Amino acid sequence: MTSAPPVTELFLLALILIFSLPYLVWRLGRTDHWAPLVVVQILAGILLGPGVLGAALPGYYTLIFTPQVIGALNGIAWWAVMLFVFVAGLELDFREAWRSRRDTVVTAGLAMVAPMALGAVVAAALLQFGDPAAWMGAKGQDWQFVTGIGMACAVTALPILVLFLTKLGILRSPLGQRILRYASLDDVIIWGVLAVILLDWERMERQAGFVIGFGVAVWAVRRLMTAIPKRDRWYCALVWLAACGFLADWSGLHFMVGAFLAGAALDASWFDLDEMDQFRDVVLLAFMPVFFLSTGLRTSWEIGGYAIFGVALILLAAMVIGKLAGVGLAGRILGWKKGDAKVIGWLLQTKALIMIIFVSVLFDKQLITSGTFTALLLAALGSTMLTIPMVSSRILQMRSEA
Repeated sequence: MTSAPPVTELFLLALILIFSLPYLVWRLGRTDHWAPLVVVQILAGILLGPGVLGAALPGYYTLIFTPQVIGALNGIAWWAVMLFVFVAGLELDFREAWRSRRDTVVTAGLAMVAPMALGAVVAAALLQFGDPAAWMGAKGQDWQFVTGIGMACAVTALPILVLFLTKLGILRSPLGQRILRYASLDDVIIWGVLAVILLDWERMERQAGFVIGFGVAVWAVRRLMTAIPKRDRWYCALVWLAACGFLADWSGLHFMVGAFLAGAALDASWFDLDEMDQFRDVVLLAFMPVFFLSTGLRTSWEIGGYAIFGVALILLAAMVIGKLAGVGLAGRILGWKKGDAKVIGWLLQTKALIMIIFVSVLFDKQLITSGTFTALLLAALGSTMLTIPMVSSRILQMRSEA
């Protein structure tokens, strides 16, 4: 009887699958127009998870993805997503948002409220007309479930938006910078609402202590960052990130809330812009694929594939219709040029990554079930895959008109 391979070998086999499979599909299939590499990586995570590979080849799945391997991969995934969310918080430009505050507040507000309202209606319908236990987690309350699903429908994936704007060649253009302002303000609101959803009344003392301590620590860290040499700031920032993540999780919030706050508390101007871009690219290339697999391992079809796909389509419709309607209304109020609202609306409804991170937190805290998580994951992928095909022709037209 042969013994099982060492954990290190199984871990490296898992990494080979994680990095090779999505890249080959993306490169050989030339999917970049409708499914960028990041989307293919998330899909690969689902395929390699228990719902697909585990069901089709249970022997191979249990051989490679042992509890020890999954534990090691989860550790990398936790740190990867903390780094990613930290950079997203670091890139927020509050000064520019303030200078264009009327345009930013009106657009970001309507772009968030409209899809959130539609998503909340869908969530309420699931509780009213379906089996609440099938969709709402064991520790969730009705208001947390409805608010969480609504906010998930309103999310804009700021880091993926940056990649899309770069791909379309408008990142540094006035239109691209406007879109980034709207998405940045929505990011702040999203993580603030998530913190409210996660409030644990049994841990209010810890959470109050975290808020007070964080305020004091921000003052001290900001003074430290301006006093130390530039070459030391990244290292100190990583220590700051780990500390914020630990204390946020200890207080009953989530380590990803702490990661976002850690980045938002610092100024991007303290770091070299090229270095920050390179850092984000390295995290996306070398670490985030592990998070995508970890996400795929959480997918479940226990409720029934048809029900999950049906709910995913309804949620996708709420996301897209709500975002386009909200941005369209903002365009009328602010007097935008014809066609701007459509482009901005489609770009702001990009969901992947940040929405997946957001719903991962809800799932970790048992506010949603694995079935709801899977439906939201599918909706996020569908939303992101629609973006480039829907805006690329309009971007070309805008360039020709200029």
